[in-house]
Amino acid sequence: MLQIEDTFFELGRTCKRDCLIICDRGAMDASAFVTKERWDEIMKENCWNSVELRDNRYNQIIHMVTAAKGAEEFYSTEDHNCRSENVDLARELDSRAAASWVGHPYFDVIDNSTDFEDKIRRMIGSVCHKIGIDTGDRLLKNARKHKFLVEGPLPEDSVFPPFQDFEVVHNYLQSNSPNQVRLRKRGQKGHYSYIHTVRRQNTPGGQVIEVKTQIGHRDYINLLTQKDIAHFTIYKRRRCFIHNNQYFQLDMYEQPSHPRCKGLILLETYSAVDDEQLQQTLPPFLNIKKEVTGNPDYSMYNLSLREDWKTSKKFCRSIIGPETQPNESGENYYQKDRNETSGHAQTQACKTNGYNNKEVMKPTINGKI
Repeated sequence: MLQIEDTFFELGRTCKRDCLIICDRGAMDASAFVTKERWDEIMKENCWNSVELRDNRYNQIIHMVTAAKGAEEFYSTEDHNCRSENVDLARELDSRAAASWVGHPYFDVIDNSTDFEDKIRRMIGSVCHKIGIDTGDRLLKNARKHKFLVEGPLPEDSVFPPFQDFEVVHNYLQSNSPNQVRLRKRGQKGHYSYIHTVRRQNTPGGQVIEVKTQIGHRDYINLLTQKDIAHFTIYKRRRCFIHNNQYFQLDMYEQPSHPRCKGLILLETYSAVDDEQLQQTLPPFLNIKKEVTGNPDYSMYNLSLREDWKTSKKFCRSIIGPETQPNESGENYYQKDRNETSGHAQTQACKTNGYNNKEVMKPTINGKI
């Protein structure tokens, strides 16, 4: 399978036009159908590691949740030559397949909360959103990023569903205001992936656009020479897991950092459901204090500032749209709902290779529709 993928990846690199390569299943899926011990043996025999095989090989992972979870009346083995599992086994295999991809930095779970046509639209919209294709309102499902403040200490690891932990290091680079440029190093067991991100503000329509580019270790080291000394380096331990068909990232800030980051724990997820429904999907084993989506006090850019926020001219009060304004008490407030602002966030993700700077996007779509 990897050789077949590599053939198409190479064809994509030599293509004179931008191209999108979609893989039905991917390398990590095999781990869902063998024991952990056997998978570890396969990885060792082939000199593979999870960061390269899972995180660096594919730009995006989309897990299509089986109809056996939430749409049981539509699950059938009839007219499916390759499908023989009953509902219970289908659910188990689906959970194992999803767990095999936990940890990928761009992992989207498409569940059965809508009808089939909308499920397909959400999947297509997720891909378009990631590669920066403007679809207008044709595929819009109001998915947005949510951030929550979590109070420690965290429960024992055994309380969590299957998870992956990563070392994450962020550095902000010198840039022309109001744009923000940062580097991210992310990995585990000595293997890392590197992302260069440019956050563009004041774009037409008030949009905030993030352009993410996967880079190699040498480019990462070279770009670090442009580090902005006005910011601390941010160190995190990131835990990725799935709960209630929702993909979560739990960021635990680590030292050295500014004292304001000491003990800070933030939970992030993307969702299109309303606040009441979202509350029901949040992990009950975490002590979630409040939602801080859009609150500038919990922006990583502001958290990394060396200067005191009260006197700093670099403190960014506009996180998800127009400038926040002081309320009657003189404190800054923020707008929680992105739909209430003049813009919305968009993300572009591409992998640039050495062939005429062509962009080859390689998502893998995983699971039964």
